[in-house]
Amino acid sequence: MSQRSERTTDAAGPLERADQADSVDSATEVFVAHRNLLFTVAYEMLGSAADAEDVLQETWLRWVGVDLATVREQRAYLVRIVTRQALDRLRALGRRKESYVGPWLPEPLLTAPDVAEDVELAESVSMAMLLVLETLQPIERAVFVLREVFDLAYDEIADAVGKTPAAVRQIAYRARARVAARRPRGGVSPAETRAALGAFQRAVETGDLRRLLDILAPDVVALSDGGGIKHALLRPIVGAEKVARLLAAGWWKRDAERTVELVQINGGPGLLVRVGGEIDGVVAVRVESGYVTGAYHVRNPDKLSRMERETVVSR
Repeated sequence: MSQRSERTTDAAGPLERADQADSVDSATEVFVAHRNLLFTVAYEMLGSAADAEDVLQETWLRWVGVDLATVREQRAYLVRIVTRQALDRLRALGRRKESYVGPWLPEPLLTAPDVAEDVELAESVSMAMLLVLETLQPIERAVFVLREVFDLAYDEIADAVGKTPAAVRQIAYRARARVAARRPRGGVSPAETRAALGAFQRAVETGDLRRLLDILAPDVVALSDGGGIKHALLRPIVGAEKVARLLAAGWWKRDAERTVELVQINGGPGLLVRVGGEIDGVVAVRVESGYVTGAYHVRNPDKLSRMERETVVSR
């Protein structure tokens, strides 16, 4: 009897392992199919590609243990997991920012040119919008991203954030109002942004104060993020006169060692700065009515790893 039991157990073992392997393969296939979407959700909630990748890893570990036969909507289920993980990470990230040296800017992404064709997606991942999202509470940010960018139903969002659909509607209304008060006024085409960025670049490289004043909005804000590792501004500089003088004095200029390349950053035109062939920083601008209203310079080397290859974002 004992020997027959042993033989039965031994025979069942490989079958069990095969079923488990098939389950993992199926889970992997579904996860990979939605990975770009999940990364984009996490990134828009966090403003950090490194943290978004950590969230994806945590999401995968939970997803692989789920019985797929019990899941009706796989996409919605995965979005729910990634949202919950991102909310936990967002709260921890907020505590880290309190001790951050100087202004905190989102981690820039090198994106494909076709991202700009999806106007809503391009705006949602832009440096300007990510900074606007920083002004929201974690739940507000999650609800805004899931509703306004990914068009999830209120009941789906409610499942993801642990609120009732009625509460989610109220949070969405409040978040929309806050974002509307701060987002760039009026749509700006990639061509308009490129033209303004080109004029901005030429004025900075030549140190031409007059040309800088011509392209900068009166209430322009300059932010620089070195993370305490690289030299950068320790506080925002506000106003065309102050920003122009800062830039004209050599915030960054082209020289024998320094090159500046026009690239796609977070769905829009931006500048990639190299010194001695190594990436030294990224410059993105916010443009409204032909004027630069925001200049964002990221130098923290921990935030520049995504500038060597394109990152795919999707809805």
